[in-house]
Amino acid sequence: MGMIGVSLVLLLVLLGVCIPVGAALGLLGLILEPLYSSLPLARAMGEMAWGSSNEFLLVAIPLFVMLGEILLRAGFAQRMYEAMAKWLSWLPGGLMHANIGASTVFAATSGSSVATAATVGTVALPQIKRFGYNEPLFLGSIAAGGTLGILIPPSINLVIYGVLTNTSVPKLYLAGILPGILAALLFMAVIVAACLWRPAWGGEPVRASWRERFASLVHLLPPLAIFILVVGSIYAGLATPTEAAALGVVGALVLALAAGRVSWQMLREVAENTMRSTAMIMLIVIAAGFLNFVMSAIGLTDAITSSVAGLGWPPMAMLGAMVVFYVILGCFMETLSMMITTIPIVAPIMTALGFDPIWLGIVIIVLVETALITPPVGLNLFVVQSLRKSGSIQAVIVGALPFVLALFAVIALLALAPDLALWLPRIFG
Repeated sequence: MGMIGVSLVLLLVLLGVCIPVGAALGLLGLILEPLYSSLPLARAMGEMAWGSSNEFLLVAIPLFVMLGEILLRAGFAQRMYEAMAKWLSWLPGGLMHANIGASTVFAATSGSSVATAATVGTVALPQIKRFGYNEPLFLGSIAAGGTLGILIPPSINLVIYGVLTNTSVPKLYLAGILPGILAALLFMAVIVAACLWRPAWGGEPVRASWRERFASLVHLLPPLAIFILVVGSIYAGLATPTEAAALGVVGALVLALAAGRVSWQMLREVAENTMRSTAMIMLIVIAAGFLNFVMSAIGLTDAITSSVAGLGWPPMAMLGAMVVFYVILGCFMETLSMMITTIPIVAPIMTALGFDPIWLGIVIIVLVETALITPPVGLNLFVVQSLRKSGSIQAVIVGALPFVLALFAVIALLALAPDLALWLPRIFG
């Protein structure tokens, strides 16, 4: 078995025995070193850890996590969901459209898929039995809506892609807007189609007067203000993405103070959850950075690149192969570690074939979104399941499958019309 096969088997074994992903990536690097290197590569681990984490742009990650935590704990999510329910519940599928709409709005402030799914799920789940919705489809809409958190700016995953490929994060943010809206519309189309086919799945209709709808718009102002503050400051040239994330945190705190929602207990919970999430992310970043260093030193990266280039496939065939690769890998690997491990190998191959790195970043993020709702390791599936008081995760998996098809449709449309991702960066970039 060659070096590539051995490395793949070792990675699958480490993940298969339930070793945490960050530790598994670091262990793989330590195992590959004595097998294929005559140099003591492990001695560079400290330098690699410092080099991987000493990046100013990565400071945006804990700031965006903190921003989402503040908005969640200040109670803005509940009122935002209620406003979306008043405006969207007339469609076939009722409050399931509010799940998608609220996820879209919250995604524009949090930058995190898990935070989006958890926030909307906490508010939405009690409505299933109250209005008689089809439980699997309702749960699937929450899991799918959560995936928008990593595509619609500001996005933590787009920051990481930008760091790994030296691509402009502001241009990536612009590129993610239209595909993110498209994904949300296709999710809603899935719900409409399902509820027209089986009207009972849509539960009891939820009605609201026009007066109630317009009165609820005030509850959409806080997330809109944060979005304008964060994204607007970037494109006005007033702040870098990291500085804009800090502005977002300050803005969220001001809004929470104005709403009388700030307490020492709330601030402690925000700090604890921010530190916990950031520690998990940075462990994966550091371990994957060391693994990538080892892979380069032993020639594994070059071997993979040469093997792929030797296939001689045309660009669109390679794109199809990349989609299949990420879909399969996403079934078994956590999304962040999947990105950090594979992008340094995949991105140079695909850009050498003529694919735009900004467009490629959006396609990869959509594939990562797909991994979030595909079993057995789809993170959003477990997030939604953890919010339930009873029932099997099977219901969440079944309900999410139609939305996986919608994400495949987004990828197909991006391949057929690259300007879906590239038009805004070309106009404003």
